[in-house]
Amino acid sequence: MGESSTRAPARERLLDAAEELCSQRGITATGVDAVLRRAQVAPATLYAHFAGKDHLVAGYLQRRHERWRATWDDALQRAGDDPDERALSLFDALEEFPRAQERARGCAFLAAAVEITDPGHPAHQWLAADTRLLDDRLHALATATGAADPAALATELFLLYDGVLAARTRRTLTGTDRPTPTRTLAAAAIARHRG
Repeated sequence: MGESSTRAPARERLLDAAEELCSQRGITATGVDAVLRRAQVAPATLYAHFAGKDHLVAGYLQRRHERWRATWDDALQRAGDDPDERALSLFDALEEFPRAQERARGCAFLAAAVEITDPGHPAHQWLAADTRLLDDRLHALATATGAADPAALATELFLLYDGVLAARTRRTLTGTDRPTPTRTLAAAAIARHRG
């Protein structure tokens, strides 16, 4: 089999390259030429798939959002009908989600949100979608646990989620990779809010 039959399609290579480089260097510091070199495509190929760099960034964030949502959906399905396990599925999904690119700059969405502040930027909708997914699901899951104040529990779970992402980044800086007992902390929060 030749190389062309085993290589990913050009669009996927562009998305992979943009995600990898932007995660390592930042969106602003990643030039189109670097993405083209990494993806091994010509400029015309980029513009055949995307209107420009901003749309390419939106594309990789959309793809990452869809992968994250699917990972969490799978974890929710495995949790079954137990309300506590369903609320804890966020942390199971977080452990299962590929983390290779988070090592450089932490959560892709939080890192991108620092650089993309214009609501008119094409990627902004995917930054908002990630936050809405977390907000909406966590509130529904917290309500199902029987928490006295579901909004407070949802906020605490959200903070634990952001905290584990930040802890991973800090541990990368020091070269340690100790697990964070986030699921245990989240289970204790669920019990406390119900009690």
